Order: sequence, then C-alpha cells, then structure tokens
Amino acid sequence: MNANMIPKTMIAMMMSMSAGGTPDFFFAIRFDYFSIFQGIKLVINHHLFYKIILTMITLKNVSKSFDSTQAVDDFTLDIEQGQVVGFLGPNGAGKSTTMRMITGFLAPDSGEIEINGINVEKDVFATKKLIGYLPENNPVYSDMIVQDFLSFTAAIRGVGATEADMKNIIQQTGISDVFYRPIGELSKGYRQRVGLAQAILHQPEILILDEPTEGLDPNQRVEIRNLIKEIGRERTVVLSTHVLQEVESTCDRVVIIDRGRLVTDSTIKALLSQAKGVKSLIVEIAGNKPITKLKSIAGVMSAERVSGAPRGRHRYKLTCATNKEIRPDIFLMAKDNDWILWELHQEKTSLEDVFRNLTVGGSHD
Repeated sequence: MNANMIPKTMIAMMMSMSAGGTPDFFFAIRFDYFSIFQGIKLVINHHLFYKIILTMITLKNVSKSFDSTQAVDDFTLDIEQGQVVGFLGPNGAGKSTTMRMITGFLAPDSGEIEINGINVEKDVFATKKLIGYLPENNPVYSDMIVQDFLSFTAAIRGVGATEADMKNIIQQTGISDVFYRPIGELSKGYRQRVGLAQAILHQPEILILDEPTEGLDPNQRVEIRNLIKEIGRERTVVLSTHVLQEVESTCDRVVIIDRGRLVTDSTIKALLSQAKGVKSLIVEIAGNKPITKLKSIAGVMSAERVSGAPRGRHRYKLTCATNKEIRPDIFLMAKDNDWILWELHQEKTSLEDVFRNLTVGGSHD
C-alpha cells in the first residue's frame, strides 16, 4: 500500500481489562483515500490477530427530489463489508429511491455515493459489477425458460459463466426443479428465486434486495428468508421490507428512513432496548364501554382498540411504563364493574413497536 494514497489516518485505541486482569489492546486504524479500497479498518489485538473491514457503501449528504416531492433529504450512511442491513421506512419514505441511487439507476441531485470507494456517478459500470440488484417488481422475462434467462443475463453482464458456476447458482437458489421451465409458469416464490439467481450470477460483493418477499405466502417467505441468509453469509446485503419479522431474523443492523431522512441506525438488540422503558398489555373485556375507565388507571399512557375480539367483547392495547404494574388494577376494575375479563397479558417488545414509535406521522402512501 503506497503511503501517498493515505492523506488521512485516524487511529483510535481502547484498553480494557479482561476477566483475568490481562489488558486487551484494541487498535482501529481507518484509512481514507481515493482508491477502490476507501474505508479500510485494520483491527489488531494483543494476540496479534487482525482483520480488515472495508466500507462497501457510502452515502454522503445525498438528496433527491421529484418535482416538488423531496424523496431523499441529506442522507448519510456507511455500510461495512459483511453486514446484513435491514432498510426500513413507511411507504413513500425514500427506500426504493435510495436503493436505485446506490445501484446507479438514478442519479442524486446532490451528495456523493461510493461503492467500495468508487464514485457511482464517475464510474457507474465499475460499481454495477460489484452489485447484485433485485428490484421490487423483479423484472424477469416470463416467455424465457430459466436456463436461457440466466445464460442471457450472464452474456449481457459479460460474465463467462461456466457449467460449474451455473450449477453452483442453481444449488444456492434451489431452482433445479424449474431450470428448464418457462418463467411465466413458475409460482411467485420460484420467480423470486430466479430473480435472486440473476442477482448473484456475477458473484457480486453487494446485494441490494428491494421487497424480496412481497406478495409471497408465509411458506414462501420463510424459504426466501432462509435463502437470503444463506447467500448473504459472504456478502454485504441491504434488504428493504415491510415484514419486520424478516429483519429481526435476518439482519444484524437496522436503518430506518422517514420522509427521506435518516431516523435511526442501530443494531437490532440496541434498537429493541430503546423500547424497554415502555411495555404493552393486551386486555379483552366483555362490558359496557370499558376504554374510558381503563384510560383512567394511574400509569396508563395510552389505550387503543385492536382487532380480533369476538362479538360482544372489546380488545385493547394499553401502554405504560415498564416499572409500573397495572394488571392488579385492571383485575379489580373488572370486578367492580362486573366485566368479564377474558384476556390480560403483557406483550413482548417487538421491532414493530419501535418502528411505529419512530415513524408515526411519517409518509404513508
């Protein structure tokens, strides 16, 4: 590595004591330079093990508007090699627009996007070689058989896919049973698999997946989710979805965007811990207009009706502080008012609760 390539070097050192009292030294060295390896972190500990982590995707103050609509607004983000990132937001928040800019299909109005240190606007062909992209509408040719479609995709990408390469792709995506069938005859689950196959055909370092399980049934969702986890083990993956359960089970990092702006960027564990100060209770009651009295219980922060109650019953979701126990108060209130208390339980904090709290009042198409 040429020293002239490294005009800026930032070194951070942290020292901690291990359980046995032995000091552990952690060095993080980040190099920023204009080359394909921009954003390297060299990590060394006292055992002299080290690893290099590349910043694969960088967005710097990126904005994009369509007429009077600001789709993306001063958006900044770094994604490192090997991360599986869930990209979330309400409809119209700017997720698909951001993905299209990352992949080079749209140009930003302002700001810069780099893929592995390469500026997308300056060399879009070089960056596209590093990216596998599955758009939301999965544009496959329905009149082609799967084999011809993948061969055609390899040809236009300039990839000389050998028989062994194709066999590996077929095995990875589980499309051997439909390899010689027309795409138009496939179920949506298999069409998504074919879309993933074309996205990884050129062995990209980055996968951009926009709503890959949209419109699939629960069994197909599980299959595609497991497939994404499998093919994402050695790649950087950005996954956009409205199914928050997929993010919890697939991703190790969550980025939430709303009205084109970054709302939060955190690990799943850290994000869920944000909601630990508040808990939710589900109450199902048969009685006369109980919600007004439930709201009057000390400690209740909100009460809203939820669906699913049988006829003649009322089902509510109550929120209160974690350190406040209101279940005895609900039980006594039901007794005093001659209500029948059919259900009372505390819900586990979910990513959906956090997402709603962060994006309430946001852009919903």
